[in-house]
Formats: sequence, C-alpha cells, structure tokens
Amino acid sequence: MRTLNLLAIRHFTKKVARLFAVVSFATVSLFLGSDVLYPQAAAAYPFWAQQTAPETPREATGRIVCANCHLAQKPAEIEIPQSVLPDSVFEAVVKIPYDLNSQQVLGDGSKGGLNVGAVLMLPDGFKIAPPDRIPEELKEKVGSLYYQSYKEGQDNVVIVGPLPGDQYQEIVFPVLSPDPTKDKNIHFGKYTVHLGANRGRGQVYPTGQSSNNNAFKASIGGTISAINKTEAGGYDLAITGKDGNTVTDSIPLGPELIVSEGQEVEVGQYLTSNPNVGGFGQKDTEVVLQSPGRIKGVMLFLAGIMLAQIFLVIKKKQVERVQAAEMNF
Repeated sequence: MRTLNLLAIRHFTKKVARLFAVVSFATVSLFLGSDVLYPQAAAAYPFWAQQTAPETPREATGRIVCANCHLAQKPAEIEIPQSVLPDSVFEAVVKIPYDLNSQQVLGDGSKGGLNVGAVLMLPDGFKIAPPDRIPEELKEKVGSLYYQSYKEGQDNVVIVGPLPGDQYQEIVFPVLSPDPTKDKNIHFGKYTVHLGANRGRGQVYPTGQSSNNNAFKASIGGTISAINKTEAGGYDLAITGKDGNTVTDSIPLGPELIVSEGQEVEVGQYLTSNPNVGGFGQKDTEVVLQSPGRIKGVMLFLAGIMLAQIFLVIKKKQVERVQAAEMNF
C-alpha cells in the first residue's frame, strides 16, 4: 500500500513538473513573440544612445551621440542660473520647440505625434536633487518626470524620455549643486553644461539600419521598370540600368513615392518624399559654482567703497565750509 502511494505521489509530481514546463514555455514564447507579431512603435531614445556610446554621450569632437541617429538639425535651448551656491537646489529648464501640428511616420507606417527626449551633462558633483530637497514649487513644475543616470555611478549625466511632445516642450531638471567643503574633488569656479535634445524618431537605428523615417534614393541610374506593393505595405522598385541589369530597391511603409513606373532616374535621386519632421539639437552653456565667502568679500569691498565715497563727500563739504569761513573773515 505504501509503495502504491509513493508511485502515485511521483506520478503526480511528474505531471505538475510537465505542466509547469509547458506554462513557462508558453509564457516565454508569448513574451518574446509579442514583439515580433505585434511590434511597437520605436520610441526608445535617448536610451539608445547608451548602446552606441556606453561610457559617455559626448564624443571627443564635442558632438553628442544622439546626432548619429537623428540626422536633422533642430533648435534646443537650456536656461540655468548664471551662478549657484554650494549644496543648493536650482532648476535647469530645457526647451524643445516644434510645430505641435506636425505628424511623424511611426514604425508601423502610420502617422502620430512626436515624442521628445533629452540628455543633460552636468559638471562633476552636480546631480538630480533627491525628492526631500526639492521645494514644493519646483515639484509642481517637475511633475511625474523620471530621470535616469546615463551610466551607473555617473549621476551628473541624466537622460529623460521619451515623453509626449505636446505636453513636454519644456522639461524641468531639479539640480543639486555639490559642496566643495564636503568633497575635496570639487572646486569653486566656472563649469560647462552640455545639452542634447531630440524630437521625433531617428533616421538610423543603433544597429546601423535605416528607419522608415527617411527619404530613400535610387541605388543605380536607369528606368523604373516595375513598382510592386509588398505585403507589409511598402514598395519594391525594379530599376533597370543601361547595361540591362535590374536592381530592386525596397521602400518600407511610411514614405510617399514621388516617382512612377517608366520614369528615368539617376543614381542617388530621391524616390520618396522626406517624412522626417523631427530632429536633434545641441546646446552648451556655463554655470558658476560660487563661494559664499567670495560673495561676502565682494559685499564688504563694495560697502567699503561706498563708505569711503561718503566720507570723501563729507570731508569735501567740511573743507568748503572752512574755506568759505576764511574768505569771510
């Protein structure tokens, strides 16, 4: 009887293990397959910059790596105080302007609104202020924004986004300045702040492949012998060259064709319109980490000059009175 019970328990355990394996396999397959069967619009910037430049987003030339994927140039602005005191919280306001009526081509070829994102490179020692240090007024401006360090242990380089552009044309960063009296590696003086801000999707993926947010060109010169629509919604253009060889250029769903069958094209000639309405902007500015002792010294110096001027005027008046009295005598 006991042997039968043990066999039944073992049989039941095996069935549970098989069921668990099937459920686990189905869960993993669903998780991995959902991105293939139902792909989402690519909107992972500026995090993708970490894949192409894991150490720092700023290249030796001074260019921020977001420009490698977002090829169009657009304006970006940053407003910060000219000088800040140590261990104080101040706001850095990033402005990413664009026409709110603009619609961009999404990854699936449909049209949608633009997202925005930013990379803010602060000086060493500066970082996003912890919640308990942010004033209530500044908390209202920040809202529910989430800030992420570009690299673990590198709190002075911060990325944010993607965010809906119609709500975040201005992004507020609550920044905490360092205190040189507590950290000997930090010194008072002038520092540079670097900003990279983008709006809309890029033209190149980190893998080097072109996105559908591009104007596509003819790979060879010749005559467009056929235009076939693909199952994905794009086009295959067959171009027959003067030597008789035919090359097929694939156009993904999104860009609009501006050529027709039978038309002659030159190598490098545009086959589609340019759907890109976004772009990348970069801005450099400066901030001074000001010493309270220097401010006090300047104030004392100015007060001394003012007192000296006052005493000089008083002395001059005394001299004039004495001279007037001597002349009357």
